[in-house]
Amino acid sequence: MKSNIQICKKCLYPSTHPLGITFDQNGVCSGCIIHEEKNTLDWKFRLEKLKKILKRYKSKGNNYDCIIPISGESDSYFIIHVVKNILKLSPLLVCHNKYFNTQIGINNLANLRMKFDCDILFQNINLNITKKITKHTLMEFGNIYWPIIAAQKSFPVKIALKYKIPLIIWGAHQGIEQTGMFSHKQEIEMTKRYREDHDLFGVNEDNLISLDNDFKNDDLEQFRYPSFEDIKSIGVRGIYLGNYIRWDSVNQHKLMIEKYGYKSTSLSRTFDTYDHIDCFNYMNLHDYLKILKHGYSKVLDHACREIRYKRITREQALYLVEKYQFNKVENIPLFCKWLNINLKSLNFVVNRFKNKLFWNEIDIDKWKFNGISLLLKKNKLKKKNVKSVSKYFIKNYSLVKKNNNRYIYFGKGFKD
Repeated sequence: MKSNIQICKKCLYPSTHPLGITFDQNGVCSGCIIHEEKNTLDWKFRLEKLKKILKRYKSKGNNYDCIIPISGESDSYFIIHVVKNILKLSPLLVCHNKYFNTQIGINNLANLRMKFDCDILFQNINLNITKKITKHTLMEFGNIYWPIIAAQKSFPVKIALKYKIPLIIWGAHQGIEQTGMFSHKQEIEMTKRYREDHDLFGVNEDNLISLDNDFKNDDLEQFRYPSFEDIKSIGVRGIYLGNYIRWDSVNQHKLMIEKYGYKSTSLSRTFDTYDHIDCFNYMNLHDYLKILKHGYSKVLDHACREIRYKRITREQALYLVEKYQFNKVENIPLFCKWLNINLKSLNFVVNRFKNKLFWNEIDIDKWKFNGISLLLKKNKLKKKNVKSVSKYFIKNYSLVKKNNNRYIYFGKGFKD
């Protein structure tokens, strides 16, 4: 790997981060610098400021004050908790069905609906079209999550326009949390441009249509983001709670377990027991593609976050990254069956996206990893030195193998 890649002196993020990252004269990354705002901003004042902003969206004759995009994991519980119990708004929940659903994700979604007593609108896009687009984006961009992210970010806006509910409330802004793309004080909001440039890495719906495939406009309609004119017609805006509330997803999940019975579980490729547990593929094939292209996997994101909250040291973080980043990628046969491709074909496609900056082919189909973790000095920490990390990550649900061999397209809507 080229030696001119810079690694943050506080966390482990590299200068090659796909969202873009900068460093100060001391070698500290923009993500760590902006994170310090969480310890200096007056969050009580910021919450009161948010309440004033939201006053005009309080319903007058409409059943709903806002829209909240949700799933069976992540920060959905906490966002609804804040919106209903602190901001005193009545939300309409919207959920895109990713089709890679796990049992724990469906259980969490069903429990959420009952505990918060909210209406939910689900989006179920034509399965054959979803598979067709997934296969295309995998082959062309090494990305199996493009259809999911495209729909997750466009569906709430479509519903806002349909029901004339101009306010959409999101959780934290990924660019702020990871790389300090903006200050919390800028109060950045969700935009069409951010979705295309960063969430979709520069590939919009129209980019998929070419002479090399038979995509039609109708195939992509459910993924297409509304026009600026339509958005402006009712003044749709997407506010991030993370700009007004001191965001800490780990402590938030622990609170949601205590108050609402949120379920969490262990995953093979990270120490985090809360993040992306609703999906068979995010922390498996999707995560593997990440390390092939960017030289690090999701566990490094989790480790950097924990360094910044001072729950672990940089040395402990590196140990955890090295421990988890090459653990077995699970559920590959299930994905191949779903997409109707064989394992050999998948491996051929996947190898095309190995970034030569981080991977050297030493023989036919034999590769040597030269990724981010190898830039740092050899870690001599032993297992006992990271034992304390587990106290932050609760596991209260065990994955059952018999329920772990198929995607759950749609749950029963109630708890087992």
